[in-house]
Amino acid sequence: MISVVQTISLIVPFYNEEGLVPVFADKVIPVLDEISCVNWTIICIDDGSKDATLDQLVALSFEDPRFQILELSRNFGKEAALTAGLDASDTDAVVIIDADLQDPPEVISQMVKAWREGAEAVLGRRVDRSSDSGLKRRTAAWFYDLHSKISHVQIPENVGDFRLMDRCVVEALKRLPERQRFMKGLFAWVGFRTVMIDYVRTPRAEGETKFSVFSLWNFALEGFTSFSTIPIRLWTYLGTMGALCSLLYGFFIVIRTFFLGNSVPGYASLFVAIVLFSSVQIISIGMMGEYIGRIYMETKQRPIYVLRKRYN
Repeated sequence: MISVVQTISLIVPFYNEEGLVPVFADKVIPVLDEISCVNWTIICIDDGSKDATLDQLVALSFEDPRFQILELSRNFGKEAALTAGLDASDTDAVVIIDADLQDPPEVISQMVKAWREGAEAVLGRRVDRSSDSGLKRRTAAWFYDLHSKISHVQIPENVGDFRLMDRCVVEALKRLPERQRFMKGLFAWVGFRTVMIDYVRTPRAEGETKFSVFSLWNFALEGFTSFSTIPIRLWTYLGTMGALCSLLYGFFIVIRTFFLGNSVPGYASLFVAIVLFSSVQIISIGMMGEYIGRIYMETKQRPIYVLRKRYN
């Protein structure tokens, strides 16, 4: 029987979600109030919103002192916003949840229960993603499958940012200094005793997703390059195969010339060979550029985010 009052921070990033702020508060607050022996701090991070999101969050903090609002100086992205929330928390545990309420807040009570029973990280796993489009479900499955094959860090499939983490996990995350952050990978990298809780993902409560196809592609590329060197190592293998094929083809040309003489026709094969290997070189340079770009950004040692103001 839990009698000691524990402290938990609920970390929620917001970006242009003015229609969701009152909906989120009306949905989440009753759920948190039902969980016994917990003092809640609700850390809302405004990630450079251009609408009235910040004003609504600040008004909410005046109505309920449990709300703490972090205003970032511009839009730094969700990974930076989550980092800001983790840095601001000082509680026994934290829960990360999206403002769109696709991850049902009712699951939080199950997470707290699993944490009290000894789990240090409690992950929400989506067992039904029918609320997402077929393309999004399919590409997500491809991402998890490919990432598990090329990376030494295994990201649990169908697990997003919705999770509870003990203070020891948060402190481990805060020790990771990288600026280019892929939080799902970092969550998996630190490890600790982990429990899964299955739930059904629901449609957004309001508005539309802020992730475009292009941003999701960049997000996936960030995941691949953050935790694996196989994408760049692959071009070593392809280059070796190309060199062997070139040697075999050169040997074939020598034999053919020796027996049949010098054949003038060959424009098509020459054109295909030049275009093929030039394309491979350009792609390989681009892949190397991804890693060099990451090194360049890390050496600048810029802060992950800039906090403009903190409310309450």
